[in-house]
Amino acid sequence: MGHREDLLEGAKRCLLEKGWVRTTARDIVAASGANLASIGYHYGSKEALMMAAFIQLTEEWGEKVGRALAAGADPAASHDERMAACWDSLLEGFSTDQAFWAAQFEMIGQLPNRPELRERFAAVLPSGREGIVAIFEGVEDDDVPEVAARTVGSVIHALFIGLWVQWLIDPEIAPRGKDIVEGMRRIVAGRVLDAAG
Repeated sequence: MGHREDLLEGAKRCLLEKGWVRTTARDIVAASGANLASIGYHYGSKEALMMAAFIQLTEEWGEKVGRALAAGADPAASHDERMAACWDSLLEGFSTDQAFWAAQFEMIGQLPNRPELRERFAAVLPSGREGIVAIFEGVEDDDVPEVAARTVGSVIHALFIGLWVQWLIDPEIAPRGKDIVEGMRRIVAGRVLDAAG
């Protein structure tokens, strides 16, 4: 690996171990074995390097989740059962990838005071929505139509963030996949208050 790749790997480690705010350029240099000047040379700034590390961690997470869902997919399952299994798999990932989710939460907390970070997040949000639809539908990102990414991707993303926050508060009371699917079904059918389960 060259200095560019070493820096990226070092920044990913620091992001997971120390978080966005507590990571310094010197931490990244120590973790990567590169020199301080190489951050500016290869990435322009520590923030640009950290954002690149964050994006790569998110892509790696998406690939890992996609592989896990594909491996556990039941071809005989209904669409609702597959959706519920996807949600359950994501819930399981909250506990197995706690450092990744802590870094995500910390970065989101930076957005109100960091317009440059918000702009970078906004730039990758459409591809994130596309990717989450691809994960749930078991297809490649390129197979997701723009309208599905914009509509379904936005809804799944909103539900995902809400589920994540509920899990952070209390993993024991976070809804399971079947509860999320049933809740969506009730909302769409207009029978939210129906006593029948």
